Amino acid sequence: MSLDSARTAGAAAPAAPWPPQAVTLQGEFVQLEPLSTAHASGLRDAITDGALHTLWYTIVPPPESLDAWITTSLKAREAGAAMPFVVRRLRDARIVGSTRYMNIEPAQRRLEIGTTFYSASVQRSALNTECKRLLLAHAFEALHCLAVEFRTHWFNHRSREAIARLGAKQDGVLRQHQRLPDGSLRDTVVFSIIDSEWPAVRRHLQVRQARLPAP
Repeated sequence: MSLDSARTAGAAAPAAPWPPQAVTLQGEFVQLEPLSTAHASGLRDAITDGALHTLWYTIVPPPESLDAWITTSLKAREAGAAMPFVVRRLRDARIVGSTRYMNIEPAQRRLEIGTTFYSASVQRSALNTECKRLLLAHAFEALHCLAVEFRTHWFNHRSREAIARLGAKQDGVLRQHQRLPDGSLRDTVVFSIIDSEWPAVRRHLQVRQARLPAP
């Protein structure tokens, strides 16, 4: 499903099934594809571009643990708890990252966009803006979400700034919210966008994407 077709569906169209089903979302620069075991090699390359797994405040699988991470992610999809994607750059068909819907609450029409990582070589480009625009459009226009959350580590200042630039508002901080693989406790910063804000946020993301360099 393209961004244009998602927009055409509009808020008046029947909501897509919950929990979110496997769907491919395509924009100008990227295509978000449902994760599969066939993506393992491309994801390893994406992770090693910038050694993303070595950043202590992120949760990115090291290359040697990627197969187990994919298996766990696919089990979460089967259980309706998550919808993981890989991020494919269209100009060279290269996999440059991953993201997902998670913390899915069908009764409340809420979910989180998270577990996101991108190769260092595509950061600070239009790629993240377009990925978020595609995911938010599907969430609000196809799934009829009431709210979409973003969460990040208190010390991941780059991520916090990037989420704020999307137009999300900070809801608060969950203290000692999550134990990380190294045993440290994470304070989680929570942001959200609600359905009434989406039209303005969508326009903001369109303008922002046009101003950023192509990935």
